[in-house]
Amino acid sequence: MLKRKITEQLIAWKNETNKPCLLISGARQVGKTFIVEQFAKENYEYYIYINFELTPSLKTIFDGDLDFKTLRLNLEANFPGIKIERGKTLLFLDEIGACPNARVALKTFATDGTLDVIASGSLLGLYYREVTSYPVGYERPLEMYPLDFEEFLWAMDISDDVINTTKECFSKTTPLSDSISRKLSNLFRQYILVGGMPSAVNTFIETNSLNAVREVQQALIANYKNDVVKYAPTADRQKILKTFDSIPVQLAKQNKKFMWSDIDASDKSASERKYWSALAWLKDAGLVNFCYNLSEPVAPLSAKRRLDTYKVYMRDTGLLMSMLEPGMATAVLAGDISVDEGGITENVIAEELATHGHTLAYFERRSELEIDFMLNLGGKVTAIEVKSGKHTQAKSLSSIINNYPSVHRYVKLEKDVSIQRDANNIEYYPLFMGMWL
Repeated sequence: MLKRKITEQLIAWKNETNKPCLLISGARQVGKTFIVEQFAKENYEYYIYINFELTPSLKTIFDGDLDFKTLRLNLEANFPGIKIERGKTLLFLDEIGACPNARVALKTFATDGTLDVIASGSLLGLYYREVTSYPVGYERPLEMYPLDFEEFLWAMDISDDVINTTKECFSKTTPLSDSISRKLSNLFRQYILVGGMPSAVNTFIETNSLNAVREVQQALIANYKNDVVKYAPTADRQKILKTFDSIPVQLAKQNKKFMWSDIDASDKSASERKYWSALAWLKDAGLVNFCYNLSEPVAPLSAKRRLDTYKVYMRDTGLLMSMLEPGMATAVLAGDISVDEGGITENVIAEELATHGHTLAYFERRSELEIDFMLNLGGKVTAIEVKSGKHTQAKSLSSIINNYPSVHRYVKLEKDVSIQRDANNIEYYPLFMGMWL
């Protein structure tokens, strides 16, 4: 059973008074249903589960009046034997996007407070036109991601003592023992290949076979493509599939800026106007992360984002690896993570940062300066450079130091580097320590 950080947030929510309903979003198969059911079994006496895609007949519970008295009667009629008691009963509305009236009813549940209610959906951004009245202020959004690297370490039975030691070394910029560093670097390469989708991680634990993991990942990719065929507008389906398949190509370039012309080399009319809806669909489905270019590395970074210039990363690096030829995985496992023009390494760090709630941004000035990620960490504008090999120089960071006084912290994540801070105040960490940013 995989341990997930989101469980702590669910427990904290349960202990609140006058709380809103929870609305958990995230890509399919990211573990939403499993984690809520586990939480329900451990924290409630009574549990009502409705999946609107598997049991569409239960949508009738939310037909007609949506006052609490009516809803309660409808629930009791469909779930005899389940008591509805304050603090003791959890209602889980899974795939709520398929029942817009249930989304409206969240306001009723939150206002009454008798039932604790969690709603979940994989394609919530695609149903927004069908909801007649959003329960603003009565639902709390919570996004669920694939396992991050720390959760992967838990799954690999790495002790909290070891993990906490790495965190302390990161926070104090002090050396980590070679033994621990080698072990975690090896596990980080495995994490790149396995990714954080629960089914892939469980398969790796059970079989220790990357071939078996790849089969699971390719099945997940096939399911996502089936979702496109099932849910996307007919006119957009082929454009979405082409855009999705182009992501590995986009990341294999030296300049990883997303280019419409790279979606289909044979399409001479490729443009934002033609393909933006396809890219937006992938974002709404929780499959990709956007990383926006900044006009200046100045706080607030959100005000400096150039919304027409960005990189697009896969939300799960393991799925990205499954879209590449098997030889790439062989190279990564052997320690060569510089393949693919560093796109794989950038993707896994982007995944880690986004999972921890950071809005991704980068900064570049022509060809002589590019900072892979710019974040505001603890009130400090922070430049982060990601290198898949070992490099003694940090030219881009040095240029930032000399030319942009608005940036106050400089971090370089690098393969197998020793933790240190140099004379220019640049902090060096091995790549796996991206989990502590």
